[in-house]
Amino acid sequence: MTSAMTKGVDHIGLTVSDLDASKGFFICALGWEQFGGNPDYPSAYVTDGYTKVTLWERKAEDYRPFDRHKNIGLHHLALKVPTSDDLNAVFAAVKDWPGVEIEFAPEFSGSGPKEHFMIREPGGTRLEVSFDPR
Repeated sequence: MTSAMTKGVDHIGLTVSDLDASKGFFICALGWEQFGGNPDYPSAYVTDGYTKVTLWERKAEDYRPFDRHKNIGLHHLALKVPTSDDLNAVFAAVKDWPGVEIEFAPEFSGSGPKEHFMIREPGGTRLEVSFDPR
């Protein structure tokens, strides 16, 4: 194994179409906490205690959702849960959340045993939630 010069991810910065909607989703639907933000450049810093995400509000009105076939950048943010039951509980909590678009419900990734689902959160970011028993 090589000796990497970096030591993990400090945070992930996401530009979202509606800061209040995205912040509400992360805090109320997923149970994250806000630990800061910057009102001069509208943003909110949120965490689940393991991962930190900066939500930045976009300024331009003419945006297009990310297209993985055309754009360079973040394809999706993948969050993990400890059990299959937790995966289903998270899906139940977010599937009817205002502004959430479901790409697919919990299913095996390939032939398994990993399970996952994919949604687009209210601010437009594609999110995967997964459980891998391995």
